[in-house]
This record gives sequence, C-alpha cells and structure tokens, in this order.
Amino acid sequence: MGPLIIRRLLVSLPALIGVLFLCFALLQIVPTDPAQIIAGPDARPEVVAEIRKELGLDRSIPVQFVEYIGRVAQGDLGRSIISNKSVSEELADTVGPTAELMIASMVMAVPIGLLLGTLAAVRRGTAVDRIIMAISVAGVSMPVFFVGLILIQYVGFHWGLLPFTGRTGPIWAGGLPSLILPSLTLASVLVGPVARLTRTAVLEVLGADFVRTARAKGLRESVVVVHHALRNALIPVVTLVGLQAAYLLGGAVVTETMFSWPGVGRLAVGAIISSDFPTAQGAIMILALAFLLINLFVDVLYVYLDPRVQHS
Repeated sequence: MGPLIIRRLLVSLPALIGVLFLCFALLQIVPTDPAQIIAGPDARPEVVAEIRKELGLDRSIPVQFVEYIGRVAQGDLGRSIISNKSVSEELADTVGPTAELMIASMVMAVPIGLLLGTLAAVRRGTAVDRIIMAISVAGVSMPVFFVGLILIQYVGFHWGLLPFTGRTGPIWAGGLPSLILPSLTLASVLVGPVARLTRTAVLEVLGADFVRTARAKGLRESVVVVHHALRNALIPVVTLVGLQAAYLLGGAVVTETMFSWPGVGRLAVGAIISSDFPTAQGAIMILALAFLLINLFVDVLYVYLDPRVQHS
C-alpha cells in the first residue's frame, strides 16, 4: 500500500503545479493592478510603480511564477491585498467549514444513492424501479443553484424550519442546523448518478456465477445482495464518486456563496471579485489539492475492495 500511495503522490505533483500555473497565468490577464489597489485610486504613478517593484510585479510572468512556487514550497502563500492578513491564516479559517460541508454531503449522498440503486436493481422492471430512476434523472438534471434556491425559499424562508445563511459553528458546538440545507443542496447532485450506476453494476453482478452459487447454498436474498452482489459492484461506483468529487468542489463554490458559508469556495469567489490575487491563488490551490487527495483516497479504496488492483 505504501509504494502505491507514494507513486500516486509523485504523479499528482505535476498536476498540482500545472493547476497553479494555469491559475497564475489567468489571473495575470485580469485588467486590474494589485499595486493600484494597495496604493489607492488617488496614488501617484511613482508610488504605484514602487509598490509594483516591492511586490515583484515588474518582473516577467515566468520569473514571478518560479518565485511563487518557491514561496509555496516554503509554506508562504503571501498576504491578502484586501485584508493584509496572511493567506495561510485565511485559508486555515475556511478549510474546516468546506471539509465539513463536503463530508456531510458525501455522508448523505453516497448511502442514499447506494440504497436506491440496489433497490432499483432488485426490483427491476417494477414501479419502484421506474420511480427511483425518475428521481435519479431529475437529480442529475437539476443544477445545484436551483436546488439551493428552492430549499432557501421554502424550507428556510417560507417555513422557517432551518437557518439558511451563515454558519453558527462546528457540528459539536451546535452548528448542525446551519449545515443541513447547504449539505443537502450539495448532496442532491450526487445521489442521482450514484443510484443509476449502482443499479447498472448490481444488475451485472446479480447474473454472475458466484451469485447463483450463493443462492444455491440457501443464503438469504438480503445476504446475497448486500455481501456478494453489492460489494463486487462497488468499484465502478467508487470510480464515479471520485470523478464527481470535482463536481462537488465546483458545486461547493456555488453552495457556499448562496448560503454565505465561510468556506474556501466563498473565499475564492470574493478574492477573484476584489482582485485579491494571492488569496485567490491560495484558495484555488487548496481546492486542487483536495481533488487530488480525494482521488488518492479512491485509489487506496480500490485496493481494499479488490486486492488485484495492487498487482496490476
């Protein structure tokens, strides 16, 4: 397992550097001068030029990027242009809420998707199967912002059942009510794909020889489905969950903005709008790193589900 993790980390490093370079290059073409923002709108040109020199903005883009990578390697993500706080400190305050939101949405979506997909496979061709597939298609078709607006309008504003703006604190400090609506919004986009793929995978496994053997031994149908069919059908589902992690991270940006959730996505959006380049670069780097770590976890989970993967 150790060599597998090391190989995956080495492969992920160039991808992370590529994301940083793309982000760095795109922010350079934004028609905003960070030095002008720091100096103020009425600053003299020579003052702006001096600030640009202090920030290293007078150098070429490749040189600036190499210097930026060197600072990142040392753990220095720079300082926010707007708040003058360390970017590392701002990210430290937002990583926790984003991780909380992502984990809560996955905890909601994956078990529900597995349950619905397995039930649809067992009841293939019945009304239950058609209803579940209709729900799955609806979940895939609806964008995350639409689901969020519906929940805010009715559950939060009209009925007043749950808070729909801000974060009252961690789960262990009474913050669960404020987490439910944003996590439910984010989970809604994952339930459908998981249910559909689970149904397909379970149907394929149910026709396998080892499943017929298990039934011939007199095992209960629930044991056959859960312990034999579902476990062997999980590998494609795990693949889907890993691929959907990128969509969830993108959806987290929208969800955090809608619900005023103080996470990395909302920080990135605010930094881009205000042309706070160091903060935007740090936030995007954290999101890219989270995506790479999720895929690493998926690869490790492959080995647990099917040890043959380690030897391939």
